[in-house]
Amino acid sequence: MTIEQVQQDIIEEFSVYSDWMDKYGYLIELGNELEDLNPKDKTDENLIKGCQSRVWLVAELKDGKIYFRGESDAVIVKGLVALLLMVVSGRTPDELVTNELHFIDDLGLKQHLSPTRSNGLLAMVKQIRLYAVAYKKIGD
Repeated sequence: MTIEQVQQDIIEEFSVYSDWMDKYGYLIELGNELEDLNPKDKTDENLIKGCQSRVWLVAELKDGKIYFRGESDAVIVKGLVALLLMVVSGRTPDELVTNELHFIDDLGLKQHLSPTRSNGLLAMVKQIRLYAVAYKKIGD
């Protein structure tokens, strides 16, 4: 499935919820399904700067694709991490550099999150793009 297809699937999944409390509940459910990081991965190096909550993001290049793992100490943010990973993990650096992650705006996440959570979400996206650019240079 392409990044675009995954984003459309997420948009459709969220469209069944008309109320934002239900959408938050779904985010929390996604976060609860996210596998916890190994404590050795919870380092300052893997900590996302710009998040009010503590968010760790680990990237690993295998067979030309970047696999991400992540976690947060806040339940809604952990759901945001899970949502992002559904879209970006297992992609090539080129896919991550050339595709826009429009589902964030399409779902209205930035408008319905607190400003600090919204900034944290953007910081996560920025870090994912930085990993993609770095791994792309390694592959070139």
